[in-house]
Amino acid sequence: MELFNPLIQDTKALFERAVPRVWDYSERDCWHDIGSNELVLSRDAAYELGAAGKGSANYVLFTSSGDLVNKDQVLLYGPDLKDIRGDVDFARIVLLRVGVLSDDDEQVFRILKDIEFAKYHVYPEGYMVRMSPENYREQVRVSKQALKKGISFRSIGASYIKAYKKDPNVLNATVIFSTLPGLDYKTMKDYAKKSSDITNTLTHILEGLPTDCSVCALKDICDEVEGMKELHFGVGAEGAGKH
Repeated sequence: MELFNPLIQDTKALFERAVPRVWDYSERDCWHDIGSNELVLSRDAAYELGAAGKGSANYVLFTSSGDLVNKDQVLLYGPDLKDIRGDVDFARIVLLRVGVLSDDDEQVFRILKDIEFAKYHVYPEGYMVRMSPENYREQVRVSKQALKKGISFRSIGASYIKAYKKDPNVLNATVIFSTLPGLDYKTMKDYAKKSSDITNTLTHILEGLPTDCSVCALKDICDEVEGMKELHFGVGAEGAGKH
């Protein structure tokens, strides 16, 4: 699964001038999961990550390259939860290394979707997540009570890694959090959209999208992403037109 590799490299480049705090994953670090969405009211919240008017981005990228992703770890750029005093910019980016899943492209795609959906099944106590897939944003209300109990990005990141690694196809998971002001959150959103475009294009390809490139609405992404065109013609009809 190399389609996302350039995006992983570009994402890492956004942070190359910043120094993160890094924690190796341990299941013991996971924050208490309450098993369902928790409503954190405004009066009970200390602040909001990625609030309206603030930068925000959320996306997941896959690779089979051990050079790009080789550890289960949490990276934090910017202040930790206990050090934040008001609404801040926020990004959560997940890099997943997966093993050789199958020779069946359609089965591989379904497995990747199942892995990605793990993010919807993490319910940290006092940490209310609101995702906006159409805007590629993630907003989080953090409760005052959770801060008193010691919630941190280390523990939240560990909870996400635990969820992803329930799937045996996930070899390594790196969770990146950013609350650092001044980073290019707009570009992160652009990368989130491109990741979504790749996924959507895969969906259409595997559903039998015609390979007549002169009328293909997905031509731009197919041209731009290395390996997408080959996959398209491998799955599509024989004797199709050329880009």
